[in-house]
Amino acid sequence: MTKSHPPLLLVITAGLIAVAIALPLTYLVMRMSAVGGKELLDLILRPRILEILFNSVGVAVASTILATAIALPLAFLTLRTDLPWRRFWLMVTTLPLAIPDYVGSFALIAAFGPKGSWLQLWLEPLGVETLPEIYGWTGAILGLTLFSYPYLLLSVHAGLQGIDPSMEEAARSLGWNQRETFWLMTIPALRPAIVAGGLLVALNALQDFGTTSVMRFDTFTRAIFLQYRYTFDRHQAATLALMLVGLVLLLLWLEYKTRSRAVYYSRSNKSYSPPVLTTLGVWKIPAILFCLGITSLGLLLPVAVTLFWFVQGLTSPDAEQIFAWSQFTQLAWNSIIAAGLAAIAATGCAIPIAILAVRFPSRIATAIERSTYIGFGLPGIVVAFSLVFWGANYLPWLYQTLPMLVFAYLVLFLSQSVGTVRSSLLQVNPQLEESARSLGRKPGQTFREITLPLVTPGILGGAALVFLKAIKELPVTLLLAPIGFNTLATQIWKATENVSYSQASVAALIMLVISISSTFLVLSQNSHQKLIPEVRRSLQREVD
Repeated sequence: MTKSHPPLLLVITAGLIAVAIALPLTYLVMRMSAVGGKELLDLILRPRILEILFNSVGVAVASTILATAIALPLAFLTLRTDLPWRRFWLMVTTLPLAIPDYVGSFALIAAFGPKGSWLQLWLEPLGVETLPEIYGWTGAILGLTLFSYPYLLLSVHAGLQGIDPSMEEAARSLGWNQRETFWLMTIPALRPAIVAGGLLVALNALQDFGTTSVMRFDTFTRAIFLQYRYTFDRHQAATLALMLVGLVLLLLWLEYKTRSRAVYYSRSNKSYSPPVLTTLGVWKIPAILFCLGITSLGLLLPVAVTLFWFVQGLTSPDAEQIFAWSQFTQLAWNSIIAAGLAAIAATGCAIPIAILAVRFPSRIATAIERSTYIGFGLPGIVVAFSLVFWGANYLPWLYQTLPMLVFAYLVLFLSQSVGTVRSSLLQVNPQLEESARSLGRKPGQTFREITLPLVTPGILGGAALVFLKAIKELPVTLLLAPIGFNTLATQIWKATENVSYSQASVAALIMLVISISSTFLVLSQNSHQKLIPEVRRSLQREVD
């Protein structure tokens, strides 16, 4: 049995992190307090607000369902079958995380827009003068799904790596076929990974601004942005943001009810053996076509559009001005520094929170863990304005500094690291830690020698998710970055605003190269399955 009471230092550390993450909420409450009760009620009951609420919930649900339908078969195909080039498919189907959502959405419009798109021009000789509108529901759901399903894919991938194959072997020895084993044993064991990844997809849909703006689809984030930018009504914008927070809290409560009181680790201490690969047979070609189709829409299409803009820049008379390589080198370095610091900070904060939630479950631990998801549900512009308010009025020595920018990233993206670390920790049998302590190891030694190696894939996966998200973050970077501290994301946005797509393409291509490198680092972490038997054998040798 694990300790019933957590170490005081662990509770204090996790609690302070939760309080810091909740800082933007205090700004929203202060703004909303200036709005009268009748005015607040009239605002909430407006038909337009109810429409925005319906739109926000609808795209969140639809994109999560579609992302699950994409990520679950992709993870299984690339880990548990004889699919050709499995590692290649896993890498390229994860890379849509590297595509800025606004760039990807522009690419979808360029390819499938109603008039003047690549598809319409290709069909024009056949008499097709216009295509169905991609703007609105269709474009928003398609864009949100294609550029967020990798959250679920990485989470399910880590979950599959953590399942002890002996459990599946035992199921088959009882007479279950492959289909029964998958649905009755593997899927239930993957539930924490599916729920954690699905939560990130849903929250991403609720807080997204780029895709919904490009697709002209009104959700809470777009409405809040319009309030800030055009009406300068901070009170109404804060009220809309608090409604969004309420929606996020409801989602978190439903997610907690779905997964609470579950145990997902294996209690077996038998020798480890690698999983048996499923033979696809006649399904091999459809599986390859499925992977190719997802890769084409989520990765190849945005890259093709970006390269098209890049080639146009090369042939432009202003090519020398467009391709100022020293400028882009500095932009890349700034982006790596800011996103890297955010990934390190998020990892350091996620580990104590995940340990508290998994090893010492209680109402306080649950509240602390749940609070980390609130920031991810807030639009970046709200977090940015909140920190501008606190920095300008109370912390001027931190205002427009790199630490404040990194803290803003932490508020927005800590949940991604917590989710992956938590799902990995759930699959570490606490008996391994208890055995280590019974052999004389102190809690700190047990964590370093037993727990940490086993949850390394989750830690690295969470760090990569934070890095990839932070390097693309736009509103926070525009408002909080130090003066003169430009990044690849801000360069892309400013260039597209100035209709300089060639300059935007250079920054987007550099961002893709950086993201590929970080993604490859995570996907190369295949040692998780090997660590479990090694730890067990080490402990068994000491017992003997």
